[in-house]
Amino acid sequence: MRLKASRKTLLIGGVASLVLLGGVAGLHMVRQKLETAAAESLAPARVEPSADAAPGPEGVVELNAEQLQATGITVVAVSRGGGDETRLSGRVEAMTDARAAVGAMVGGTVERVLVAPGQAVRAGQPLISLISGEGAALRADVDAATATATAARQAHQRNRNLADQGVVARQEVEASQAQAASAEAMARAARARAVAAGSPNASGRISVVSPISGVVTSVQVGPGGFVAQGGVVAEVTNPARLELVFNAPPQLAAQVRVGSRMRVTGPQGEFNALVVGVAADAGLQDSGATVIRARPDGGGLPPAGSPVTGAVVTENQSGGALTVPSEAVQTVDGATVVFVQNDRGFRAQPVLTGRQAGGSIEILRGLTGAERVASTNAFLLKAELAKGEAEHGH
Repeated sequence: MRLKASRKTLLIGGVASLVLLGGVAGLHMVRQKLETAAAESLAPARVEPSADAAPGPEGVVELNAEQLQATGITVVAVSRGGGDETRLSGRVEAMTDARAAVGAMVGGTVERVLVAPGQAVRAGQPLISLISGEGAALRADVDAATATATAARQAHQRNRNLADQGVVARQEVEASQAQAASAEAMARAARARAVAAGSPNASGRISVVSPISGVVTSVQVGPGGFVAQGGVVAEVTNPARLELVFNAPPQLAAQVRVGSRMRVTGPQGEFNALVVGVAADAGLQDSGATVIRARPDGGGLPPAGSPVTGAVVTENQSGGALTVPSEAVQTVDGATVVFVQNDRGFRAQPVLTGRQAGGSIEILRGLTGAERVASTNAFLLKAELAKGEAEHGH
């Protein structure tokens, strides 16, 4: 404060002298000096680094838990596995349970066609109506068996009443009970045959229904035509139930597992998929080819029949090298490094890398396998490390 007061006194004295000596020109010079002095008095003092300050460890980026969460950096364990990446050609197909070739359970004449190709249907919805003599016979069997069972049940009840009065012997009651049970069994069998045939009515009219929900892809009969037992009347496909089918060399059957990840490229771009089935010797004409089935890891698929290519990582038969995600490997000052987590944050660890497949890179030297490394957003640690080295250089 005393220094500022003295400076102010000197400035005032200088102003007075300049006014006396220079007039207007002096006043202009005075204004400039006052502005300069005010700026200097308001400017913050520069803080020079202390000679005693200890720099942080070289190659280390210090981060606490809150900072780590804010950056979005994920930390993963070093894994073992590795392998080769094999590219396969495939296609989009409907799942096995997504297709239905709907057939007539009994022969008959087509009365009406109730759907058309491209029409959406639900499970249990009628597709065609048949008039079947065999269906009428099945319904007659149901009616006759039901009547026989009813009569046998009533006879058994009468014998029980008479036995209670001492009119008939107990053996007759037991015989009528057996007859009633047999008649009930025959009635149940008749009803089951009728249901399997489509539950025809007394006229033999039957509705052939779709067993699944989906879209009618074809109708193969017309009104007035005859359909033999088992003949296909329509085909229905559920377009939402699709999967990927790849033809692979026979040796891949032992190297690809259910749950393996694939990177698939289709007409709509790239997406991830999971292997859900591996079938050896499933190729056509005894080719011995392996069929690999996969489903998208979230999201939909292109339409059925679309060609796709897939990359699958096959297991390394030599025992498995150390691997890290590809995004964990960074280049710092020309050296290949991964950022290993420690108590203070992350340390840049030089490594020697090997093959790259399926989003992972083999680590041949530099890690023991017990480390945890930065994966997603690891490049932020590289940028922070370069920033820190630049500040130390100045």
